[in-house]
Amino acid sequence: MEITLKTVQTRGELRTYINLPSRIHANHSNWLPPLYMDEWAYYNPRKNKAFSYCDTILLLAYQNGKPVGRVMGIINHQYNSQHQEKIVRFEHLDCYENEAIAHALLEAIERWGREKGMEEAVGPFGFSEKDPEGMLIEGFDKLPILVTACNLPYLPRFLEGKGYGKKVDCLDFVIDIENNVPDIYPRAFERVRRNNNFELLEFHKTKELKPYITGVFELVNRTYKDLYGFVPLDDQEIKETAGRYLPLLDPRFVKIVLDSEKQPAAFIVGIPNMTKGIQRARGRLFSFGVFHILRAAKTTHQLDLMLGAIDERYRGRGLDVLMGWSLIQSARKAEIHTFETHLVLETNTRMLAEYERMGAKLHKRFRIYQKALY
Repeated sequence: MEITLKTVQTRGELRTYINLPSRIHANHSNWLPPLYMDEWAYYNPRKNKAFSYCDTILLLAYQNGKPVGRVMGIINHQYNSQHQEKIVRFEHLDCYENEAIAHALLEAIERWGREKGMEEAVGPFGFSEKDPEGMLIEGFDKLPILVTACNLPYLPRFLEGKGYGKKVDCLDFVIDIENNVPDIYPRAFERVRRNNNFELLEFHKTKELKPYITGVFELVNRTYKDLYGFVPLDDQEIKETAGRYLPLLDPRFVKIVLDSEKQPAAFIVGIPNMTKGIQRARGRLFSFGVFHILRAAKTTHQLDLMLGAIDERYRGRGLDVLMGWSLIQSARKAEIHTFETHLVLETNTRMLAEYERMGAKLHKRFRIYQKALY
């Protein structure tokens, strides 16, 4: 049957776009729905500043009058200008198991990109690396975590069938903190803690974090500047991002190190795994969804490592051990047995070496694809 594409223009069409994956993944036991309150905010230009410096297009594919696929196209002018690139990104590609649907959506994004002078298509990749990036290619039997892709196995095959090849892989690891922590960690921790140039901060209440939010994101801007896809956050985006994630944080699992000038020199953030709670809530906080999510966070034995950084000036000074051992101790008190890492670029050799030292096991692999448009 003929496939037709429609640009999302009305609130009703946006609702169809947002809710379509719940139909596509109806029989996918490992599917993690989004938090729909966040999803509506993400697509709202008044709440997501990235729309102010990006061109975007949302497309729905229809077959026999029914929605069967979707995709978002993004041209991040700020990033392209900074890196002297002409890239159109595709994000949130999803469809039923029909290669023609995927190809029609991709062709539309490629055509849109060429019309705007772009020379390469890359994805899945959102406004920035804060959004889910890459497509799952290994680990389909594993439960996903927040802010990672959750696609079905046929999608990578559809992409490759359209001429897309690997740009870079992102890796996800699991660390057994009961058995695989090096014996040297507690001794190294005590040695670093005696260094009066640094102060380890630990927290008991979420409000205690607020004075350090700006300094932490300024550190992110400095240390992430060379990572693929990163766009520095301005003050408004820092506020938006903090507002989005601060309510999810458990202060026990946030560690910040201050330097001699009382500025953040390093930090790490983990959140208790909420996957099963979000699944049970079907991504909706109300009326009772929030209770499922909170219960999952309280009973999980896994901590998801979401974000972290060390100021370049202080690398090699043991701050990773200072934060890491403190986080492990807090996790063990909470009966956490494993850490699951957030995505690490395969080119990030420093971080990969640290995970190898901790006996981390590769858990999932995500791929960012690319294709020349000419």
